[in-house]
Amino acid sequence: MPLSRIAKNPIVVPSGINVTISGQTVSVKGPKGQLELNVPQDIAVVQEQNQILCSVRHDTVTSKAMSGTVRALISNMVKGAGKGYEKKLELVGVGYRAQAQGKKLNLTLGFSHPVNYTVPEGITLETPSQTEIIVKGVDKQKVGQVAAEIRAYRPPEPYKGKGVRYAGEAIILKEAKKK
Repeated sequence: MPLSRIAKNPIVVPSGINVTISGQTVSVKGPKGQLELNVPQDIAVVQEQNQILCSVRHDTVTSKAMSGTVRALISNMVKGAGKGYEKKLELVGVGYRAQAQGKKLNLTLGFSHPVNYTVPEGITLETPSQTEIIVKGVDKQKVGQVAAEIRAYRPPEPYKGKGVRYAGEAIILKEAKKK
């Protein structure tokens, strides 16, 4: 049964990370936290020593595609439980500020009102300076989603580049209208 190219690669589990497979549930526990994934019925996940292998039970197009997806998700879980994930956001604009207060993030983004963002469970926010936000967590999808939600309050505009952007994000500026 040919698998996707990604699913053929085994996932190497580093020391200090505990992976348990019970039925169709894969649990990963590490120093940063614990994650769980329900695997589709068509995919078989097997652990051999310090490697995890994904294979297909039924030879269908969707199950072959899902085998690569499941392998990538488990790999992300192993990396997240071990090292964790982080995304950096920058605020560009006069008077744009961010301040983390416990489970809330207060943003001043040039609106007539302050924006209060409630941080979901499993995510930590840091504001090393007033124009920097660092989103940290164990779950790669959750970290990316929180960063995207914060950025969505004021995405970078194309004329001056003001707004919330990812660190290192290139904004292509447009030229102003000519008279």
